[in-house]
Amino acid sequence: MTVPRSPLVLSGAAVARRLQASEAVIIPTDTLPGLAVLPQNATTIWTLKQRPADKPLILMGATVEALLEGVDSCCHDDAKTMATKHWPGAITLVLPARGDYVDYLNPGGSNIGCRIPACAMTQNLLSISGPLATSSANPSGQSAATTAFEAAELFPDLAQLGPQPWPRHSGQASTVLIWRSVGCWRIARRGAVMPEGINSAE
Repeated sequence: MTVPRSPLVLSGAAVARRLQASEAVIIPTDTLPGLAVLPQNATTIWTLKQRPADKPLILMGATVEALLEGVDSCCHDDAKTMATKHWPGAITLVLPARGDYVDYLNPGGSNIGCRIPACAMTQNLLSISGPLATSSANPSGQSAATTAFEAAELFPDLAQLGPQPWPRHSGQASTVLIWRSVGCWRIARRGAVMPEGINSAE
């Protein structure tokens, strides 16, 4: 019987150094464990997950300002309003964007999904590293890892953010809202949190 090896668990500063060295890492969030890399290394996640590159990644950041740097100004007011109500939290806002972030995370696309996770230790890492490209910790088409142990079994060579055990999470993916026009959002995926009063442009 093979005994699974323990994952390499590192501090936020040490994980940030791994990210700067172009490595992928495993992080906790308020929804599910995730893979994370610097945005310019986003192709690493697609390779690890064997995921088609036409499936965009999520940009996680520590502040609204950091996330909106690459987002078109036309949606800033709506994004800030939604962020004030729901971030940190399990809602991903898909916003029109241009520049490096969209080129890295959604090649050929015109928007990016943004989120601040309600997980203090990951927020601390994001404040050190800057925004990160993220995705759930699982090969494409398989069930998402729900624990650090499951993530380590799937990706045994990746360091994990410590300390562990990680804070409790919902086990559900985030809700995804797509900005359509001023005051108008479309619900693309119902997840862990559902906001009220959305003027949804279905």
